[in-house]
Amino acid sequence: MPEAHPTVVVTGISGNLGQRLLAQLPDHRVIGVDLLPPPSTVGLDRFVPLDLGYEASTRELVQLFKETQPVAVVHLAFVLDPVRNGVLDVDTMWRINVAGTSRVMEAISDANRERGSIATFLYPSSVSAYGPDLPEAVNEDFPLGAHTLPYAIHKRQADQVVQARAASLLECSAFILRPHIFTGSTVHNYMVGAFRGTANGQSAYAHRMVREGRRLPCVLPIGRQFLNNRMQFVHVDDMARLLAFLLRRIRLPEPPVTIFNVTGRGEPLTFARCIEIAQAKLIRVPNRWTMKLLLEAMWKMKISAIPPEALPYMTGEYLMDTSRLEKYLDYEYPRVIRYSMEDAYADCFADMLHAEEADAHAATRA
Repeated sequence: MPEAHPTVVVTGISGNLGQRLLAQLPDHRVIGVDLLPPPSTVGLDRFVPLDLGYEASTRELVQLFKETQPVAVVHLAFVLDPVRNGVLDVDTMWRINVAGTSRVMEAISDANRERGSIATFLYPSSVSAYGPDLPEAVNEDFPLGAHTLPYAIHKRQADQVVQARAASLLECSAFILRPHIFTGSTVHNYMVGAFRGTANGQSAYAHRMVREGRRLPCVLPIGRQFLNNRMQFVHVDDMARLLAFLLRRIRLPEPPVTIFNVTGRGEPLTFARCIEIAQAKLIRVPNRWTMKLLLEAMWKMKISAIPPEALPYMTGEYLMDTSRLEKYLDYEYPRVIRYSMEDAYADCFADMLHAEEADAHAATRA
């Protein structure tokens, strides 16, 4: 009789990373948890609607864990873009992002106290938890210093929650992954949106710009250092492959918590190179203060979904050292992290540039 597939619970299954991870787990029984149903249930054994912003969700998770006996929990539920997620209140974001992470861990701890089966907890943190201005390519021991941007602050706080509580998760190893900016054709985030020039606000004017295929320009303060600032990227499919690899690894004893920085392979890209690949128009403004005023105006007019608080992360340099992950993956590293940073970033624009080339070709033939 064939062995049953191991069960894994994935919170945030309806998000982009959740969907990409689901495609990587045909050999697992996947139970998805999210506020809203996923766009596709292919490969999903069961969907459980749940709002982690409420205290009662802890009891519901404990019951789910006892009932399904998962071997692992992957906690992806997190509000990144308040406009896309419809969560504009920062306190509500905190209850989902930080308190929600604590509730998931509490549920794991409670379930495991009663002979639960959960051996692995995977939590994707973020490079933003380190802060927007770093002195060098930092390793995982560098202090977390996120500020200003609520998403980044919440990632720092949730990261610290996992570190503080990992030792209390009975017979459960916790992995904190700190990926740099996600890229790929399916990805939507602040930095990718800035280079794509997508008018992703909710105003009628923004919607008209999208329909007409018009792009917002990239904006940077005057000064060569802003073009020379370097960025790292990781393809969302590589992140999904890494999560799947950790779920399948040989279950040797692990420390209570293991932390990995995650980027694509190769060298970082300068802002100038990012703008070149995106074929974006660049507008220079006198200084950061002027750029902040512009971001505030675009936000208030609902043309852009980039919050003004993101400014330090758009004008700073924050690089990570991934030596620890490379050593851990060993010969599997190129199989798991398949994209270079440049290829991962370029994939964000493949469809857009192909469409522009097709339009230009059609205009030439007309």
